Amino acid sequence: MPTYRIAIVGAGPAGYFSAQALQNSQDEERTFAIDLFERLPTPWGLVRSGVAPDHPKIKTVAKVFEKIASDSNFRLFGNIELGRDISIEQLKENYDAVILATGSSVGRKLGIPGEELAGSFSSADFVPWYNGHPDYVNVSVPLNGKNAIVIGAGNVAMDCGRMLALDPAELDSTDTADHALTSLHLSSIRNVTIVGRRGPEHAAFTSAEIRELPKLEHTDVLIAQSEIEGAKERVAEELEGNKELRNKLEALLEVSQTPTKNHQRKLAINFLLTPLEIIGKDKVEAIRFARNEVINNKVATTSEIIEMPCDLVISAIGYQVLPIPGVELANGKVVNENGFVTDNLYVVGWAKRGPSGVIGTNKSDSSDVVKLLLAKLPSAAKENSDIAKIITNQQVVTQSGWQKINQAEVEKGEAVGKPRRKLTDWSDLLSLGQE
Repeated sequence: MPTYRIAIVGAGPAGYFSAQALQNSQDEERTFAIDLFERLPTPWGLVRSGVAPDHPKIKTVAKVFEKIASDSNFRLFGNIELGRDISIEQLKENYDAVILATGSSVGRKLGIPGEELAGSFSSADFVPWYNGHPDYVNVSVPLNGKNAIVIGAGNVAMDCGRMLALDPAELDSTDTADHALTSLHLSSIRNVTIVGRRGPEHAAFTSAEIRELPKLEHTDVLIAQSEIEGAKERVAEELEGNKELRNKLEALLEVSQTPTKNHQRKLAINFLLTPLEIIGKDKVEAIRFARNEVINNKVATTSEIIEMPCDLVISAIGYQVLPIPGVELANGKVVNENGFVTDNLYVVGWAKRGPSGVIGTNKSDSSDVVKLLLAKLPSAAKENSDIAKIITNQQVVTQSGWQKINQAEVEKGEAVGKPRRKLTDWSDLLSLGQE
């Protein structure tokens, strides 16, 4: 019975779900030895460094990842970077198939004047900062102003807005990074506005994210009821047959009708505004927007201009793939056909389809790509050498090394009533993660 060796690059949800799909495809005729490569000393990708700390239920999928990793034919190679420690060519030579699951970590630019001013950030910097990603520990987020604007209308924008608007005491029992929690407690931000270019009917927020907003204990959530009712009128014919759209607009309408309690902290969601310019001399002071309107389901810019005061702006308008040596990119993604790249090279997740969907979306996506991979596997497995003998990096973090890091973080967290206290220093992580 042949054992095919499969390399997966990227230990986030798409990587683990690809491994799971392979494991579930084993039978009496073939088995799979899976090596999972990760640039960081820690796996789990966005489940660790992307999911907001006040959403712990979403992070329970990590239990599935750990079950996948417990298979005797699974190996983790943490602190191994594609292009630095190993090349695409070496992987293709030594494995029967290679799956890229590298995700999208570069924030898209607004492309407007003033975007480079101090106080202007991408969600690609802000989210990993509060989640304890070791590359973003030293990001300096100025929270000494009063007004923050988040540009974007997806769940990432919602997370950023909520993290800035909630009372930090609500985060004390979470795994928010220590440095970020300290900064948020000192924050003077009191007015947060999430701004979408299109109407509520086009927003990418999920209804589940919207329905959680009234649960903020010390923050008034402000949505204009007229904007939601206008959106419902515009898409009245679609609502009956589109359950997702109907649920989203109903959730937004419910929030707009929720009585406010005159809290000092405010979180507003505004629609139909296009950012034109970030205004300021040395730092962000305001943002100039054009008012939009919807005509025949298309967004058009009007001549009306409004200006909103702003001390901090975070753009959350999407992500694109970091360049991968030896791999062609276009439109922020790996060039592929339903996940097939070339020869024995495949791609899954955000690197394949762009930054869309939720964590679970990667499961079906990975399953589909693995089916394609299986259909293209040759009848005989390669005579492969062990990649571990090729890698010269002496600080590889294996599964057992990661388990030591994980246990240490959980124990530190339990001592103070948190699920974990993340280690955020590269040297600490590498030192603890050694065999």
